[in-house]
Amino acid sequence: MGSRIAAHLANCGVPTVLLDLLPAELTPAEKKKGLDLSLPAVRTRIARAGLESAQKSKPPAFFLDELAARVTVGNFDDHLSSVAEADWIIEAVAEDFETKRNLLARVAPLRKPGTVISSNTSGLPIGRLAAGFPEEFRRHWLGTHFFNPPRYLHLLEIIPGPDTLPEVLAAVSEFADLRLGKGVVRAKDTPNFIANRIGTFCICQILRAMEEEGLSVDEVDQLTGPVIGWPKTATFGTLDLVGLDIFASVSRNLLDNAPSDEARDVFRLPGFAEKMLSQKLLGAKTGSGFYKRTRQTSGETEVLTIDPKTLEYRPRKKAQFASLDMARNVEGTGHRIRTILQTTHQTNDQNNDAAGRFLWKALSRTFLYAARRIPEIADRVVDVDRAMRWGFGWELGPFELWDAVGIRESIQRMEKEGLAIPEGIARMLASGAQQFYTQANGATKYFDLHHSAYQPVDQPTGVVLLRGGRTTPPALRESADASLRDLGDGVACVEFHTKMNAIGPGIVEMILTGLKELAKNFDALVIGNQGSDFSAGANLLLLLMEARAGNWEEIDLLVRRFQQLNLAIKYSPKPVVVAPFRRTLGGACEIALAAPRTQAAAETYMGLVETGVGLVPAGGGAKEMLLRTTDALPPGADVLTAIKELFKTISFATVSGSALEALRLGFLRPSDGITMNPDRLLADAKQAALEMARGGYRPSRPGPRSDVRVLGEAGLAELKIGIHMARRGNFITEHDALVAGKLAYVLCGGRLTGPAVVSEKYLLNLEREAFLSLCGEAKTQERMAHVLRTGKPLRN
Repeated sequence: MGSRIAAHLANCGVPTVLLDLLPAELTPAEKKKGLDLSLPAVRTRIARAGLESAQKSKPPAFFLDELAARVTVGNFDDHLSSVAEADWIIEAVAEDFETKRNLLARVAPLRKPGTVISSNTSGLPIGRLAAGFPEEFRRHWLGTHFFNPPRYLHLLEIIPGPDTLPEVLAAVSEFADLRLGKGVVRAKDTPNFIANRIGTFCICQILRAMEEEGLSVDEVDQLTGPVIGWPKTATFGTLDLVGLDIFASVSRNLLDNAPSDEARDVFRLPGFAEKMLSQKLLGAKTGSGFYKRTRQTSGETEVLTIDPKTLEYRPRKKAQFASLDMARNVEGTGHRIRTILQTTHQTNDQNNDAAGRFLWKALSRTFLYAARRIPEIADRVVDVDRAMRWGFGWELGPFELWDAVGIRESIQRMEKEGLAIPEGIARMLASGAQQFYTQANGATKYFDLHHSAYQPVDQPTGVVLLRGGRTTPPALRESADASLRDLGDGVACVEFHTKMNAIGPGIVEMILTGLKELAKNFDALVIGNQGSDFSAGANLLLLLMEARAGNWEEIDLLVRRFQQLNLAIKYSPKPVVVAPFRRTLGGACEIALAAPRTQAAAETYMGLVETGVGLVPAGGGAKEMLLRTTDALPPGADVLTAIKELFKTISFATVSGSALEALRLGFLRPSDGITMNPDRLLADAKQAALEMARGGYRPSRPGPRSDVRVLGEAGLAELKIGIHMARRGNFITEHDALVAGKLAYVLCGGRLTGPAVVSEKYLLNLEREAFLSLCGEAKTQERMAHVLRTGKPLRN
């Protein structure tokens, strides 16, 4: 964990020293090389192995490979004195109380006064860890619980000790928020803090309900994954990633340190889990856990799942629950959960009843447990919900989920089953409140269980929330696909809200409406949203339906309109800022490429991926990347080499692994901004737009350019040779070659007799013609259908 924290600090531009144990003996490889324990390379081997593990990790721990150079490795014996130069010391050794205390005792005399020191513990008592150390040490001491992997999980629980100075708490919280991009939740010094306390109970309850209802591992994971707004890894995939031994340690910590917890017995692992521990079936780290990957004779990998009764592995099976099949076709997490609970509650089919009974037992007991932990682990339901969303990847926290299920209805069912209702919930219902969260006049409030009254949800300075904040920016226009909102200060915002934020005519027309409003009534426009992704790209289902129907004129019109939109964004007389985050693919990438300014989240996965479905970019993406490539070349530079690299990026449907990689690939410019904390992205985009407006922004040119350099037939011939060689080597299919040839044609400006200068509109026409011709190809339509059906590309 220490190496992953170091990697994320490096991502954020913070030079870091990573220290670990001094090796006690040589490895066989070191002995073979004739090395000895006095050599620096041997003495730093353990820390270096941690760093190398972070460099090889999947998903990547670093934004870019070279950022690992910001991490210096050492050992506790030779390099512990380096803590005297640090501004923040993070202890992240084994989750053992005495081990941590012993190391802190060695650090304390070396640490300079005023240096912040914290423990990355997942649940050990923060106050007791620092007991007996000097007062100045304790005043700068706190718990900082990063969640693994730190780069990807938003949560940082900050736990003050009894003597922690308020200004230290505030400084670390601000640094974590602004510099590290963390969602900070202040937790109380109780066993396992907030997220691990609730999450551990929930998983243990799931294990119990699974045994009671006789469900399999794969059935449970299909019921506790995306269908209820939880990660794809669901319950057992997550346990395999974390390690069953780690989860068992966290559970035992609660058994040992929470003697007054009314649900303490729930934390005892079931017998099958204890047997798995004894047989070292711990998950990914041992190769076998709840799942095991095996290589078949055909060379393909098969995933097997364990039978908890026999601990033998068998092929995975799809859960046969009609209610689950129905729920998958329902929009909205709350609606899906209610479909499973209500449908199964009303049917006599035993299998269906098992699914509903299981999910009810898992969720209802978690709801009640979370309510009883207020105010023990946190004072507000908001903090519990944020911790579970940010730390466990839940779409909705437990109280948000309870709202979605229906509080009064669920309480009635709980009472019929003889379950005790927490006093705070009883008072809430007695007060007439029906939900934990309510909205009135654009403001979101939460129910304070301690004071039995609604209170405003806090909204940190510098955060704009389109929904669910202290105030909701008013909507000027709304449709099923998008909204136009007033962010204040003369800035408007176009927000997407289709499924996966797929771009169709509704979104295109709303952006055009936003541009008209910008011209008349606003100083700047932001294009952004706060969904799970900025956008997965164009509405592929609509395109496929039109292509199968042979509606070529309609497709031509759709493409022309999208091209017109992106030109309007690019040459708007007033500033337009696009705020991409996470998946920003295909048409969404083209919108960002068109913008005069992009403010991207650090976690932005950006690319022109059209070739993956047998198409080429048609909204100006290829044209814009060509412009960026040729404009950046110095006089006399090799244009062909640069075009080949661009061709490779687009033809391979390359997607950046971070905003920094998007910058390297050319999807972002050096003048674009990067925001570490995704919660602050819209506010940063708004600020960038205001700065442009106040600085007297004018587009670089009054209209589309006519000076785009292309290579013509000579460049096209070079690219075609590469395509031909790839086809001869069976690296690509015949259809891949056809698509690549169309892309090469666009990037080289068609069959011009030699290098030439053309206009943007000329290139847009080439893009549109290539796109339309490929839409008519049967294999392209097969690729589109396959992606829509499976979410994966087809190589045909």
